[in-house]
Order: sequence, then C-alpha cells, then structure tokens
Amino acid sequence: MAAWLIAVAAGVVAGWSLLVRERSLPPADPQTLADGARVYGAACASCHGRNLEGQPNWQRSLPEGGLPAPPHDESGHTWHHPDAILFRITKFGGAAEAPPGFKSDMPAFAGSLSDHEIRAALAYIKSRWPAAIQARQAEIDRRFRETR
Repeated sequence: MAAWLIAVAAGVVAGWSLLVRERSLPPADPQTLADGARVYGAACASCHGRNLEGQPNWQRSLPEGGLPAPPHDESGHTWHHPDAILFRITKFGGAAEAPPGFKSDMPAFAGSLSDHEIRAALAYIKSRWPAAIQARQAEIDRRFRETR
C-alpha cells in the first residue's frame, strides 16, 4: 500500500511539472497537420473513429466499468479541456486525469509517440473543429493557463 501511495504521489508531482511546462499548442503549420493526420490515423482512429466520431454509446458504461472511446469532433467533450490536459491524457493515459475510482481504457502513448507526435495529433484534432468550437476551446485553454 505504501509503495502504491508513493507511486501515485510521484505521478502527481510529475504531472504537475508537465502541466506547468506545457503551454497551449502552437498554431499548426501544414507539415504539423499532415504529421498529426498520419499519427491520428495510426494511433487514434481505431478507437476514436476515422472521422473523430468516437464509438457508439460513448456515454454509457461498459460492463467492465470504463466508457467507449468518445468522439473528438464537436459532439464530444475533447474541446472542453485545455491543451495541457489533452496532452497529459494522451501521453500518460486516461487514468492520469480520471477522478478516483473511474476506470479509463485510454492507453498511455508515452512509450510509442514522441511529444511532437502527440502535439501534432492534437493539432490535427483541433483543426477539424468548427471555428466557434476552436474559439471556445482556446478560451478554456487561456483561462486554465492563467490559473497556473
């Protein structure tokens, strides 16, 4: 039990350090978006859908306790999160940001994607949102950064 608590505390400290360092995603140039489309297709589309549509009934719990993969388009909740949180969820997995007791099936990509690839995939996702959703997410991100 003590080892588990130490591991959790270490993860929280590491996560806080990442959130402090991580800023908004820079504006995406065409090469970053092309990289992001490639990464999304290879690492994300199998669960979140080729068109960011997510899995059916994504808001209903699975028998194992988790949820199906949510959409990353404007119908989902991805845009409700600041960039640093999206980066952290992608890099360290859904459990990195899930509330205690919540089971997340989102895997960590720290071992298989570089930080650039993660940022590119997120930039690609964001580029697919309507302008109004992009603006709302940018405001959420701005307010989050002001509190750090």
